[in-house]
Amino acid sequence: MSLQNRYDFVLLFDVKDGNPNGDPDAGNLPRVDAETGQGLVTDVSLKRKVRNFIGLLKEEQPPYEIYVKEKAILNKQHERAYQAIPGGAELLAGDDKKRKGGDKVEEARQWMCHNFFDVRTFGAVMSTGVNCGQVRGPVQITFARSVDPVIASEHSITRMAVATEKEAEKQDGDNRTMGRKFTVPYGLYVAHGFVSAHLADQTGFSEGDLELLWQALGNMFEHDRSAARGEMATRGLYVFKHESKLGNAQAFSLFERIKAELKDKNSVPRSFGDYAVTVDEADLPNGVELLKLVG
Repeated sequence: MSLQNRYDFVLLFDVKDGNPNGDPDAGNLPRVDAETGQGLVTDVSLKRKVRNFIGLLKEEQPPYEIYVKEKAILNKQHERAYQAIPGGAELLAGDDKKRKGGDKVEEARQWMCHNFFDVRTFGAVMSTGVNCGQVRGPVQITFARSVDPVIASEHSITRMAVATEKEAEKQDGDNRTMGRKFTVPYGLYVAHGFVSAHLADQTGFSEGDLELLWQALGNMFEHDRSAARGEMATRGLYVFKHESKLGNAQAFSLFERIKAELKDKNSVPRSFGDYAVTVDEADLPNGVELLKLVG
């Protein structure tokens, strides 16, 4: 069933003694706003976790395959679309490279939307190789930003082994490898998200897909454990459901109703219990309903 409502949502999650999103251009240091010191987690990182959860839950079976995943060869997926649609296989076998799909592009695009959860959810540019068009996703997520500034801690670590015999000879058999690890002692992050019913009509994103999205946002960190990421958890998922497809209020005015603040302004946060989360449900705009899915 297609969506009949617009949605805006607020996602709260935290990290303890971990690196929620390292920056490869900065030695994998936790991402921060250089001016405010607030921690950042990219939208790409959050979408990756959603993709991974859906892949686990649905076992990568159509219509819940994942297009952007580890070791994927995207052009091969485009070829699959043409092999599946009438007349597409013949086009793949042809020599006319300029057409890049010709009048079959829209059919291939629809096939990709139907088979891949992340294509119909987040969108994709699928014009490399044989052309499957472009999809503007109905679900968009912002960078997450920590409520308060975070300070990255640097730790020296030792591995009681070396990789090669040459390294062992240099150390006279001591066989130790030194390294570095970066963590955030604690950070509470907030991300905002948007679901467009109009764009959902174009991609086939359904009510069932929406329920899977909420499930993924609530549980994605439970299946994304690693030593580098420490302890991460979804602490709040607050969804504003609009009565109409166009929406009944501006998103920013709804997001301002969810606030997380330190209980003691002079303290240094080290757990979720150090924060008070307030939700202003009074006098919601006409046609807007607040759903507390987590929190």
